[in-house]
Amino acid sequence: MTRKSEEEIKNVIQTYGNLLYRTACVILGNPHDVQDVLQEVLIKYMEKAPAFHDAEYEKSWLLKVTVNLCKDYLRFNKRHTYVNLEQAENVCASPEQMEILKEVISLPPKWKTVLLLHYVEGYQIREISHITGLSEGAVKKRLQRGREALKQKLSNFNL
Repeated sequence: MTRKSEEEIKNVIQTYGNLLYRTACVILGNPHDVQDVLQEVLIKYMEKAPAFHDAEYEKSWLLKVTVNLCKDYLRFNKRHTYVNLEQAENVCASPEQMEILKEVISLPPKWKTVLLLHYVEGYQIREISHITGLSEGAVKKRLQRGREALKQKLSNFNL
């Protein structure tokens, strides 16, 4: 493990910044907490990141650190997630999408994390298992429970 150069840090921010931000935002829900976590991710990257064999390994490492720091942050603060839904309205194309977003945000972090990684970022179960440190069976079960919870919550909507 070697300290990263300024150029490597800039490259990581440009390449993975949006991915890491989206991931942390879904897990934490609060943009201020997200900024704190992302700063910690960059510090860990600067000080502790191993030599990466390829870009996919680097991406996986950064996601794993982000997810773990988010979990630590939630555990430490023991707060409920918060998203300014007025800001989210600008992103949603329809009122139905806004309702879906509200329901996803209200899910427990352990379900939101795997749902985000699978459906939004396109990771396979094996990859999610590696990123989160869970067994493949645990990832499958969390995906199942997250989908069931969303289905139950959204059954009242005409989508």
